[in-house]
This record gives sequence, C-alpha cells and structure tokens, in this order.
Amino acid sequence: QVRLVESGGGLVQAGGSLRLSCAASVRTFANYAMGWFRRAPGKEREFVAFISWDGGTTEYADSAKGRFTISRDNGKRTVWLQMNSLKPEDAAVYYCAAGPDDIGSVTPEDEYEYWGQGTQVTVSS
Repeated sequence: QVRLVESGGGLVQAGGSLRLSCAASVRTFANYAMGWFRRAPGKEREFVAFISWDGGTTEYADSAKGRFTISRDNGKRTVWLQMNSLKPEDAAVYYCAAGPDDIGSVTPEDEYEYWGQGTQVTVSS
C-alpha cells in the first residue's frame, strides 16, 4: 500500500508561482512512476505531468508545457510540481498519483494505482 500526501497548494495571484509536494509513505518509492493530475470545478480530472521512476523521462499536458516542471527525489520519497506563470484556468484541486515503473500510457487515470487526497490551488486574476 502506498500513501501519498500532497501539500503546497494555496491562493496565488495570476502570474505567480507555487510548488506542490507529494510525499510517499513507501520505502520502494523508486519502483513507482508518478503523475500529477488536476480537477477544476465542473470538469473531469485531467493529466498535468508525469515523471518516470528514475526521473529520466517527463511528459506534460500542453497546458503545462513551458510553465510547470515535475521532479522527484527518490531518497526523500517526494515528487514536486513547480508551477510558474499561473493563470486563473490553472485553479483546481491537484492530485499526485503513483503507477508501476513500467507504466504504459501516462495520461489515463486508470494507469495509476494510488492517489493522494489532493491540494487546492486558487489563482486570482
């Protein structure tokens, strides 16, 4: 069982930055690929970013490219999402998720086995 706990959300003005963290409670954290997803009010949860088990591969949703950066430290069992140049449309609950190290397609929710409880990001215009 993997427990994921997100933190770092909050209220920020448009153009500002936030750094989300996701701490995992499993010693074999390096066995898991990690993703960030978000759900805005009235919308379905959507993929934001992915990082492979060793950090060697990252992928981003088009909306995140050039503004967001995903990273991880397996020794600290933590994955981060650095979000810059935030826009009001980035407001959502952000979730981290853990999937197998040989994950196939990285965007579908079904590929991920474990989920955190989410952290709220609010962006004022």
